[in-house]
Amino acid sequence: MANNKPESADDSSVEEEETEQKIANKFMDFTNVLSTLESHRNAERMNQYPPAVKRRIKALKKLQLEATNIEAKFFAEVHVLECKYHNLYVPLYEKRSKIVNAEYEPTEEEAQWPSDDDDEAALGDQLKKTKIEDAPKETPPQPQSPTTETKPDPNGIPNFWLTAFQNFSLLAEMVQSYDEPILNHLTDIKVTCTEEPMGFALDFHFSPNIYFTNTVLRKEYLMKCEPDEDDPFNFEGPEIYKCKGCTINWNKGMNVTLKTVKKKQKHKSRGVVRTVTKTVQNDSFFNFFAPPDVPDNAKDEDIDDELRQLLTSDFEIGHHVRERIVPRAVLYYTGEAVEDEDDDYEEEDDLEDTDEDSDSDDNNKGGNNKNVNSENCKQQ
Repeated sequence: MANNKPESADDSSVEEEETEQKIANKFMDFTNVLSTLESHRNAERMNQYPPAVKRRIKALKKLQLEATNIEAKFFAEVHVLECKYHNLYVPLYEKRSKIVNAEYEPTEEEAQWPSDDDDEAALGDQLKKTKIEDAPKETPPQPQSPTTETKPDPNGIPNFWLTAFQNFSLLAEMVQSYDEPILNHLTDIKVTCTEEPMGFALDFHFSPNIYFTNTVLRKEYLMKCEPDEDDPFNFEGPEIYKCKGCTINWNKGMNVTLKTVKKKQKHKSRGVVRTVTKTVQNDSFFNFFAPPDVPDNAKDEDIDDELRQLLTSDFEIGHHVRERIVPRAVLYYTGEAVEDEDDDYEEEDDLEDTDEDSDSDDNNKGGNNKNVNSENCKQQ
């Protein structure tokens, strides 16, 4: 008798899963309808022109396509140049890794760099000189207590990559609290640039740990640099179109990408409720190494909206690790690069204050509210 009580709002059921799938299918149908409407709109726009003008527009589009193909060749050569110069950076990155992991101690000459601490020390010395006449009678230095212990210097730079991740907003959102002890074992990230096929790989190197047996976790990205046949004028340069992860050999009980949950399921006809235990995906940075699989012959319209969002996010993360985190790791570790990111955004008027002003205007003048939506971020 107790088994046929209604489910709570937090419980998942078979019927709910089917409903969610139907909603997703309807959303995809709606997206396809919008795409079709846009095509019809473009066709109607062309029909407004006289035949002679329409013919000339087609000739201009053909010229535009030739220019786009030249642009694609330009970007392809730029990628080759990037790969060439990346090899010049590699020795610097290797030396950085040795310093971070206490394999090399920089000399005094190598460590000479102006810092805020040096400025403060110089200012302190200056203040002492100016106030020495007003200083009270000097007290002899007190001997140090034998129980006082000075902490030994840490080896290398502890938590270097984890701290850099936490100072980069996109990665900070991915890193969970249970990921942090694992990322403390991250010793280096190396980039490999390939000219043909166009792409790059990210190798995450780990010291021995209790979580998994891998010493390197690899993520590969394939890029294309050619205009799309169906939509050539949206070409903006090389783009990532596919990625490949790797298998993490987790030790028993250490897999942070999975969790066990209990779900209640209701039988469709009998109404009987049962509790089942399922293993589901858990939020974790290490899901980064298990990207969604897309068939080689898959067309854009075959990819649903949820999968497209996952791929877009994954490609964006890989791009930023290669272009920002690896080249500027020390600046993300210190937090200086975070200030540079803030400079990419412009301040806008407070929306709440604007609403209040609008309400005030409506009350005094009887005016109409106008909602203005603006995009204030762009993908690089």
